[in-house]
Amino acid sequence: MSGERSFERITRTDLKKVARIARSEREEFFERHPEWAMLYRKRLVGVVLCKDAALHFVNGSTGVDGFDVWTFYAEHPEAPFPFQQLVKADLGKSKFGRDAANPDAYQGRRVELRGRSLDCKPGDDPIEVLQRYLRAGETLSARELRDKAVVLIEPEQFLGYIVWPSLAMPNG
Repeated sequence: MSGERSFERITRTDLKKVARIARSEREEFFERHPEWAMLYRKRLVGVVLCKDAALHFVNGSTGVDGFDVWTFYAEHPEAPFPFQQLVKADLGKSKFGRDAANPDAYQGRRVELRGRSLDCKPGDDPIEVLQRYLRAGETLSARELRDKAVVLIEPEQFLGYIVWPSLAMPNG
């Protein structure tokens, strides 16, 4: 499977594995940057699988070359989360094979992790917050993410919930 997309089905177990990787990286980030931990550790809105992997979860036919994962936080009044932060992780050996772009760098598929803060309050419904963000399309990120699919992987009670595409009608 090295060098091509995997068409293996993404299961809830796979989503949990990706969520664990995101959680681990989030905690490592906060350990390295206590200034951000003070502001954002308790402001998690949700963690989502995006782009091709999310679309593959939805339709089963897109295929997976990597896993794009975004973590969203309720924006703190003192500073937005540093959304340019990009971390690459390794899914590890799995049914999805090796990373197509750089198989020598990873045992499995590449996981790209990003974070961003959104205009909402801690405790707001993650589905509503994310759908509002995607519908508004006010940022390049929102427009890019809504081009494919967005699937919640954390909080765990929403694991596998398809946030986008949505049947929700735009406001106004």
